[in-house]
Amino acid sequence: MYFNVLVVEPEGVFATRRTDAVLLLVALIWGSSYLSAKTATTGLPVLAVLFARYAISAVACGALAGLRRRPRRWTRDEVRSGAVLGVTQAAVLALETYGVAHTSAANAGLIISLTIVFTPLLDRRGGRRLPTAFFVAAGLCVLAVGLLTSSTGLHALRLGDSLMLAAAVIRAGHVALVGRLTVGRPVDPLHLTTIQTVVGTALFLPLAISHLPELAHSSAMTWYQLVYLAVFCSVFAFLAQTWAVQGTSASRASLLLGTEPIWAVIIGVSLGGERLTVWATLGAALMIAGTYWGQAIERAHRTTSINVSRSSQNS
Repeated sequence: MYFNVLVVEPEGVFATRRTDAVLLLVALIWGSSYLSAKTATTGLPVLAVLFARYAISAVACGALAGLRRRPRRWTRDEVRSGAVLGVTQAAVLALETYGVAHTSAANAGLIISLTIVFTPLLDRRGGRRLPTAFFVAAGLCVLAVGLLTSSTGLHALRLGDSLMLAAAVIRAGHVALVGRLTVGRPVDPLHLTTIQTVVGTALFLPLAISHLPELAHSSAMTWYQLVYLAVFCSVFAFLAQTWAVQGTSASRASLLLGTEPIWAVIIGVSLGGERLTVWATLGAALMIAGTYWGQAIERAHRTTSINVSRSSQNS
C-alpha cells in the first residue's frame, strides 16, 4: 500500500518532501554541533579546532571526489563561487565557534536560529517580496527564541551571545548567497564544498600553526568531536545544504534549518544534562508552529509566483 502511494504521488511533491527531509536532517546535525564544539574548545584553542575541522573536511571531500566512478570536470563557476562561499562560511564558523566557547551550547543554538528572520531580508532572488504573514511567522519564531533563552538564563547579551548574533547575520547572507551563486548554474555540490573546505583550511592554518603541537597531543575524545564536526557537521551538512538550496528558496531553507534550536534543546537535555522547563517547552512548541506556518506561506507564495510568471509568458 505504501509503495503504491509513492508511485502515484506527484513527482514535484515527492521532491519537495525529500528536500525538506534533508534540510531537517542538517538542522538536527547542526543542533548537535554546539555541544560537540563546546566540548572540543575545552581541550583546544578555538583556532586549532577551526583548522582541524576544515583540514579533516578537506581530506574527506578529496576522498569522496576520488571515489567517483565518473569524475566531473571542475568549472570556473565552481571555483569562483566556492572561493567566495568559502570565505563567508569560514566567517560563520569562526563566529559560531568563538561564540559557543563563551556561552552555553543551548544559548548558541537558540540565538543562531534568528537566521530565519535575517535571511528573507537578504533573499531577493527573482525579485519576489514575501507576504507580511511570513514575517509574522518569523516573529513567532523570535518569540519562541525569547522564551527558550529566558528559560536558560539569557537576560542580557554576553560576549558569546553577541558573537552568535553576528554569526546569525553572516549565516543568513551565506544561505542567500548559496542560492544566488548556484541556482541555474552547472555547479557540483561536492566540488563546491571541497573548494570551501580548502579555502577554510588555508585561512586558518597560519592562525593555528602555533597550536599544532597541542592538536597532535589531544585526547581521543577531542579527536572524536573534531571528526564528528568535520565529517557530519561540515562535509555532509554543506553538501546537503548546497544540494537542497538548489531545489528550493533560501527563505524556505532557512525556515527548515530554523528547527536547529529544537534539536539543540533536545540534545542538551538528553546528553548535556540540561533541564527542560515549562517555558522551554512552550518555546519549542512555538518554534515548530512558526516554522511550519512559514513553510506553508512561502510554498504557497512561490507556487503562485511561478504560476503568474508562466501565465504571463503564455499570454
